[in-house]
Amino acid sequence: MTQRGPVRVADRHAFDVVIDARSPAEFALDHIPGAINCPVLDDDERRIVGTLYKQQGAFEARRVGGAMVAANLARHLNERFADKPHTWKPLVYCWRGGLRSGSMVTWLRLVGWDAQQLAGGYKSFRHHVLDQLAECVPRLRLQVICGATGSAKTRVLQALAARGAQVLDLEDLAKHKGSLLGALPGVPQPSQKAFETQIATVLEPFDLSRTVYVEGESARIGRIALPIPLVARMRASACIEVQATPEARLAYLLRDYAYLGDNREALATQLGLLKEMQGKETVGRWQAWARAGELPPLFDELMRLHYDPHYARSQERHFSTWAQRRAVVADDLSDAGIAAVADAVLALDAPQA
Repeated sequence: MTQRGPVRVADRHAFDVVIDARSPAEFALDHIPGAINCPVLDDDERRIVGTLYKQQGAFEARRVGGAMVAANLARHLNERFADKPHTWKPLVYCWRGGLRSGSMVTWLRLVGWDAQQLAGGYKSFRHHVLDQLAECVPRLRLQVICGATGSAKTRVLQALAARGAQVLDLEDLAKHKGSLLGALPGVPQPSQKAFETQIATVLEPFDLSRTVYVEGESARIGRIALPIPLVARMRASACIEVQATPEARLAYLLRDYAYLGDNREALATQLGLLKEMQGKETVGRWQAWARAGELPPLFDELMRLHYDPHYARSQERHFSTWAQRRAVVADDLSDAGIAAVADAVLALDAPQA
């Protein structure tokens, strides 16, 4: 059995599996992509041990916690790890690379597996993510895809990715469409840390000499904040504007946001947040349409009275190269139309920032 020192984050891909030994709540907040959660203490047990440590000291906490850890390790050996061959090579981490992952590694090594411990635990991985963002983001050759609400920008990014382009789809990572009505039904947004981990994971294999396409976003997507270096890089990068006709945009919005009609009262409540900006009379009309399920007139007015004026003001203010933007005109945002927009974007071969 090989006995080696702790493993660095950069070496994690050399293992058969990465095991997160932290509690389920810690794992849900953020974790190394691809890791499996095999807690040595669950959420309640971790709380109990923490309380014992504060009230009765380290010995009692370790005595009680040790029994819990032993029981959980036994369960993992009998269930999650029961079919692993003797050549299995797992990498284990906890919060700081301390007792929790250390106890699991000890037992796995006693069985005969070449288990190793991640140096510094999750905290070292978190530092790795932040360092990677700080190092990679300023070097990105971004091409920002802009367009008024309903221009199918996210679908254009997906079509670009399908054509082999490098794409950073921030709305997909944030699980939000980035507008007042952008929350996805039944889909929670990730934590801020998990969002940043996903960005770093997407960027890791990119060829930094090639263009990376990204949608022109504000500094926040729902409740998630974009990393400040990424916002700065986007603001200074070249833009391509999808100039779709109002008719094409409305037709696209009615397809893309059709689910909003499934919960009419929730839609009306969300629209109520616009009263200060748009006035009670206008928002009252929108809420009445929402409750009646009349989405075509609602979306038409939202485009013309709310989204479009805001878009026109914000783009020039946010993007330093806005005056030099290049355009792709579209009067069709069906699947075929979106594919044509993606082809036109690639054909532009826009100059790099």
